[in-house]
Amino acid sequence: MLKRIECSRFFVMIHNFIIILVFLIYNCCDSDANKNVVGVGVVLDTNSNMGSMVDLCMRMAVSDFYAAHPNYTTRLNLHTKNAHTLLDANFAVLELVKQEEVSGLILGPQHGSKQEIFAAAIGETVCVPIVSFTARSSALSYEENRYFVRTALDEAVQAEALAAICKRFKWSEVVVLYEDTEYGHIFLSHATKAFDDVGIELAYTISISTSADDSRILKELNKLKNKPTRVFLVHVGPVLGSRLFAIANTAGMMKEGYAWVVTDSLSIFLDSVDSDARDSMEGVLGIRPYLFASENLKSFQERWKRNMLLDKATGPITELNIHCLWAYDAVTALAIAVENIQPVNSRSDVNTRKYETENTDFKISVLGPRLLRELSNTKFRGLAGDFELVDGKLKASAFEIFNIIGNGERKLGFWTLERGVVRELTAHGEPKNSTSTKELKNVLWPGNSFTRPKGRSILTTEYLRVGIPWKPGYIEFVDAEYFPGTKRVNATGFCIGIFLAALKVLPFSIEYDYYIYNDSLSSNWSYDSMLQKIPQEYDMVVADMTIWAPRAEYVDFALPYSESGVVLVVKNKKPFSMWTFITPFSWDLWVAIIVACILLRFALYASELQIADTSEELAVGPRVETPGMNHFYPIEFLVFPERNRVSNNWSVFILVCWGCMAFILMQSFTANLSAILTVDQLHFDFSDDYYVGYHTGSFMKKFLMEQLRISESKLRPYKSNEEFNDAMSKGSKNGGIDAIFDEIPYMKLFLNRYKSRYKIVGPTYRTGGMGFAFPIGSPLVSHFSKAILNVTQGPNMNSLELESFGPGYSSQDPLSSVISQGASGLTFHEFGGLFIITGTLIAVALIYSKRAAFWPPNVCPLWGPPSNEDSTHALVVEDDAVDIPNNTIEPVRHDHRVELSDLRDISVRGVYLYD
Repeated sequence: MLKRIECSRFFVMIHNFIIILVFLIYNCCDSDANKNVVGVGVVLDTNSNMGSMVDLCMRMAVSDFYAAHPNYTTRLNLHTKNAHTLLDANFAVLELVKQEEVSGLILGPQHGSKQEIFAAAIGETVCVPIVSFTARSSALSYEENRYFVRTALDEAVQAEALAAICKRFKWSEVVVLYEDTEYGHIFLSHATKAFDDVGIELAYTISISTSADDSRILKELNKLKNKPTRVFLVHVGPVLGSRLFAIANTAGMMKEGYAWVVTDSLSIFLDSVDSDARDSMEGVLGIRPYLFASENLKSFQERWKRNMLLDKATGPITELNIHCLWAYDAVTALAIAVENIQPVNSRSDVNTRKYETENTDFKISVLGPRLLRELSNTKFRGLAGDFELVDGKLKASAFEIFNIIGNGERKLGFWTLERGVVRELTAHGEPKNSTSTKELKNVLWPGNSFTRPKGRSILTTEYLRVGIPWKPGYIEFVDAEYFPGTKRVNATGFCIGIFLAALKVLPFSIEYDYYIYNDSLSSNWSYDSMLQKIPQEYDMVVADMTIWAPRAEYVDFALPYSESGVVLVVKNKKPFSMWTFITPFSWDLWVAIIVACILLRFALYASELQIADTSEELAVGPRVETPGMNHFYPIEFLVFPERNRVSNNWSVFILVCWGCMAFILMQSFTANLSAILTVDQLHFDFSDDYYVGYHTGSFMKKFLMEQLRISESKLRPYKSNEEFNDAMSKGSKNGGIDAIFDEIPYMKLFLNRYKSRYKIVGPTYRTGGMGFAFPIGSPLVSHFSKAILNVTQGPNMNSLELESFGPGYSSQDPLSSVISQGASGLTFHEFGGLFIITGTLIAVALIYSKRAAFWPPNVCPLWGPPSNEDSTHALVVEDDAVDIPNNTIEPVRHDHRVELSDLRDISVRGVYLYD
């Protein structure tokens, strides 16, 4: 009985359900009876995960659009055809155009340009717009086929964004890894142009087939690992991308110093990448079209996930990607365009005509051109952003830049076509006007490093093997210290400072290890033997090593970092003595000058004798002269020319002649003495008695023997400045040397230490200067040369020299130290004889002046003291020009004063005091 009741209830429920269903169908048919239905074909592989996702999005787009616009008079009717292969897709296009008579056609993920060309040709023939939401580039230009519309962002725009990002990180070279498909090659052409526009070179381009096994991919990556470029741009799909990064991690290419950037061909499908591959992608940069976080998008994502579960979609359910949103917006745009066409009669808006090149009749759509026109003018804010077509493709919008960290992502910034790389965008998708937005957020690079990869590295080895010499002398240039416990080498010195400064300027990062040469400190070593170990043991040599032509046969040198040249240094033996001041004149000239002074004295005496006799008659008292002083009158005349002690015109003439001759003699004396004190009088000649020193281990021995033709038996090696100084102090006769031949940097350091004891003489012999050595053909040569130029011409060069060599050393002027040593100051020794003579004469004058106390009491000079206080004095004035009456002078006592005004018109010849 109960079973009968339950069965009756079940049949009642079925009956009610049927009645409700019939009612709904009737209402729907009645509501759509007055709607104009426009058919749009869809070609998809609905059996694939991607196809099922897109199919649901398009169906939801139709229902959402008309639910939001129930009063619209048109309706889109999607005719979906399943197409798994290229042939299936082409047949589906023909069927939809011929049999379904669709006014538009939507293509899903395509099977290469052949499907695109075929569908575009059909669309051009029947005037039906072909809409593709997955085609990022086209084999056909917009002018060739205007009926092919792409509602996805163009691949060229993405290439511009990638180039701008690489430019922002200052990378000069990039390696492109792309999937070996037709679209991969099209992307490469866009990338080549975009990177060339910003000055970035595509160093290598590697195509990888989707069917390539892991060993083939590993082989290609190992080739790239041995190349200098460390920036990789990856344009592959999610399946190949997962394998690629796992293999790259195994090959050791996901560590510090490397940079990886992925395009949206992989970045929009990251949720489908397995966890192992995702872990390998730690530190990878990626870009993808930016999705505005709107409420409509959030609501759609939630509804889409529920519908995917209800529809039991093929394959695993993944996150909604941009292709689904582009398909949603494409359907919405078609619905808007159809509604804007008024009136619409899809059945009558067709004509039938025979296509000229085919035997098949095509129905040419009259609605198609109008639909294309309205679609091109349609603008709205869709789920994927602003929808607007420009030249048959979606207008460029912003790209999001992100960093893969673990299983998550971190947004770093954005790229826009108008502003380039920016840090933040407004709610409307516009860049914020702030200076802080010019820089991206901090990036976590592969190897958990926050240091920006420089983009290039060494070629053949993981670490650069840097060879340095271990030597006892000139440690100011290179000094090495080895720690046995840690097996670590610490290097210091001027050369090491230049090397480390150059590393900071290089456009790529280098990891290096020091390797010591001559670790036993053997004296039987040379720089040439060290260079012979390149490249077997060293990748480069950093040392105080001269660029020399014979060495360039087996190594390459970077530009020099020090001044070049070989000079000769000798002892500073100036020929100065205590009688140097008399050397300008020879002994015969000195004798001639003395004789001339004596003869001149007698000539003046004879000339003045007659005048003196005449004046004696006018004198009141006796005339007394200082004994012997008149013999020095020629010299006194030169020293005190203002004293006119001659009265004869002929005497004046004699003095004028003597003055001219003396002036010439004095000027000649001054010039010759200056030449003696300033001009180097040392003439160094190589003879059998001289030995020359040179730097141990350097090229100087061959240089002196081959170019200067000095016998090997005359050459003696030394290790340091101390040994050079000891040998020079001994001299050749005592087992030392008399000269040093070495390079300017060493000798400047030598002269700076020992000051004026030595000097540089002779010419400077040209060399190449000091430089770093590399294997022949090494690409590091050009980069280090540029870096060394920046260092040596930069502001830190003086500080490096001061730190290594101390004060007083400067490479800015190669002759600065030479000039300072050659222009040494004069000492007391050079003028000792002159001081002796002057002192002797002063002593004699003092003794002579003391004799005034012993003069006769009746005669003494006016400047002498009186003989006694009570004596009577008389003033006697001799003057032949004044007539004194009676030829007498009244006695004047010592307390009487003589007014000078009474004598102003008298020419005084002599004044005497007497009792």
